[in-house]
Order: sequence, then structure tokens, then C-alpha cells
Amino acid sequence: MRRVRAFFGGIHPKENKESTNSTPIQVLSAPEVVVVPLLQHAGREAKPLVAKGDEVLKGQPIAEADGRISARVHAPVSGKVAAIEPRPSASGRELTCIVIENDGQERWVERQTHPDPVQLDAQSILERIEEAGIVGMGGAGFPTAPKLTPPKGVIIDYLLLNGCECEPYLTADHRLMVEYPEEIILGAKLMAKACGARRIIIGVEDNKPDAIAALREKAGNIEVVALPTRYPQGGEKQLIQALTGREVPSRGLPFQVGCIVQNVGTAWAVAKAVRDGEPLISRVVTVTGSAVAEPKNFLVPVGTGFQAVIEAAGGFSQTPGKVVAGGPMTGGAQFGLDVPVTKVTGGILCFGVDESKTPDSQPCIKCARCVDVCPANLLPLKLEAYGMNEQWDNAREYGALDCIECGCCTYICPSKRPLLHYIRFAKAEIIARERQSS
Repeated sequence: MRRVRAFFGGIHPKENKESTNSTPIQVLSAPEVVVVPLLQHAGREAKPLVAKGDEVLKGQPIAEADGRISARVHAPVSGKVAAIEPRPSASGRELTCIVIENDGQERWVERQTHPDPVQLDAQSILERIEEAGIVGMGGAGFPTAPKLTPPKGVIIDYLLLNGCECEPYLTADHRLMVEYPEEIILGAKLMAKACGARRIIIGVEDNKPDAIAALREKAGNIEVVALPTRYPQGGEKQLIQALTGREVPSRGLPFQVGCIVQNVGTAWAVAKAVRDGEPLISRVVTVTGSAVAEPKNFLVPVGTGFQAVIEAAGGFSQTPGKVVAGGPMTGGAQFGLDVPVTKVTGGILCFGVDESKTPDSQPCIKCARCVDVCPANLLPLKLEAYGMNEQWDNAREYGALDCIECGCCTYICPSKRPLLHYIRFAKAEIIARERQSS
């Protein structure tokens, strides 16, 4: 049995998964109009391949990647392009979107399938992943094909699949592992072949015994490891340390210690792309929270508005005080419900008014609880002060760029200080200044 190492810090927030962790995935029909952002990934916005008035088929490329760190975008429905214009997004910014009027006919573009895709060579697998527009579905959205292409001469010992889903409330990955273990195992094998990984390990938190059992039944010689339930167990560097004992250096990347980490949702998408020829045009989304009438897990077409997804879950059970895209620890509160589901939308959380009040922050009492729980071994109270006072050089020196933005510090702070907000502010300024000087 593989020895599991403990990472430093972390917290044990209430899980709040019981309302959806046993709820099977339901397929949600596409709405009459879909709004497809050209930026659903890390890196550069995709470039449109269509114009207003064009007829498109389901699965047809409608935008091409702009450079290496970008991703292709496909039509989630067949129909007509009604507009290409800025629309609100879950990020809080307006993004260029392709608006498609759904004709309801589900006319697919011709798909390139393969009965035994593991027989494909590494380059062919990478090409199919890139053509399908697959990105990391754990939230970061980094394009998958370049992530599976380490620098020349680098040996990858481990492909690690993240099945932890350590954020409270979210159960989308949990249900994928229970219902689609065969696809996840196939996707893992394909990605391992693409990057040359010698071994595959899947890490799943031990609060998901049904998912662990389902994966082990299909895993063959792939290790499926039960990990302690602890946030942020699914953090990339934390997962590497837990499963391999290796530590990624400051500002380093996993390939530097012979590892590549992918999400189980990404593995599912890779299997669908390489075996079935289906691009990434839908994803599983958990809709839950105290203000939702019927919490559920849906397979949602990309471009579907939050309003339609919430209505499919029975609508609001009470007046909502806050709607969050993603998990409660790292997600973002929304200004409205006219924003679309994208490739990285893992959850839509709806909270009542009483739960949504922002507490008044008090002066820091120097208790160091934020230091105790920081999984990146940082000093959040110092970084917050540097962010507040715009001391960018000091923030950089104290490791602001190593912050994984997990939110443990803000969660644990007895003074309710917005620590992560100011650390993010500092990180953004440091990165912007580095880009200007390069």
C-alpha cells in the first residue's frame, strides 16, 4: 500500500455534500440561445472562425486557439450565429462571446472516432486533445495539450489524477467517478501515453468510498489511493506531496519533479474526445445551496445561462443573498444570472440572505492561525498588509506568487479579515509589473 504523506496546513470545513453526492447526473437540454465565451481557459482568448449569420453544426469549431496557451472553442448546439459581442461572464468581466440560436435539431459535425484509442501514438493523442479544446476542468482551465507536453529531455515519472474534489458543496467530480469510471481510466491511460508518464496514480479523498470502489474495479494496474479528507488536498502541489513525497520548488511547476497533474473531469473529457470524437462542449455542474429547491448534478451544455440551470434545479427555495460560480472557498460571487456555464464551471451555489452577509473585519490580533493553516508555508498576515499598503516588492519577497489562493487563511481568521483578497491584489500587481518589464 502506498504511503500517503501529509501536506502542511489545511483546514476541515463542513463538507455540505450530502444533498448531491448520491444524486445521479442528469442531462440538461440546451436552451434556445447559447452564449459561448471565447475565453474559457487560461491564456489568450480564442479567435472566431465564424461570423454573424453563419449556420453551425454541433461540435463544429467556432474559434481557434490564439497561440500555444489558448484553446479551441466549439458550438454546443446546431443553429445560427446571432451575434459576436461582449457579454457578462462569471469572472465579473465582459468577454467576447459567440451567441448561437439553437435550431433544436442536434445536427452534429462529422466525428472522428477510434475503437481502441490507446493504440494511437502520443502525437496523435495530443492532436486530438488539442482539436477538442480540452482544458483543465478542476477550475484553473489550463489548456491540456501543452500541459501534457513537458520540455524536451524532461522525464515524467507520474501522471496524477486529482479526484479529491475537496471544496465543500461540490460533487460533480464525485458523480463522474461513480458513473463514468471506465472513461476516467481510459482518459488517464491516454494522457499518460501522451506525456510519457511511467505510472498513473489517482488520488481520491476518503469521504468518497463509492467513487474509490468504482475506480478500483476498472483500474487494472493503476493505483487508486484513498487520501485523508482535508482541504486543500486537491491542490496540485499538495497532491504531489501526498502521493509521491516530492515537493515542487517555489514558483516551480510539477514537471520539474517528474509529475503532471490532471483532474478526473479532464480525463473523462479526453476519453470522450479521443475515443468518441466529441469536443469539450458540456460539463457536469453541481447546483446546490440552501436557496436551491432541488439540489442536483447536471451535464450542462457550455453556454447555458445560470438562470436556466437554477430553474432546472427547481428554482430558488428562498430569496437568494448570493450566487457563487465554483466552490465556496475559491469561487466568485455573481452580479447577476445572465452569465453562461463554461468549461471550468464546476458548481453554481445559491445561498440565502442570512448566509450571505459579509462580516465586519476587525484588527489583526497576531494569533498566527492563518500561518498555521497556509499549505504554501506563507505568512498571510504579512502579505495582506503589503497588499493593503501597495508594497509590491515586499509582497513578492515574502512569496505572494506562491499563494495557491485556497482561502484557508480567510476562513480561519477570527478577525474576519479579507486576507486572500489583498493577496490576490498583490499577486495581480506583481504579475502585471513583471509583464511590463519583460
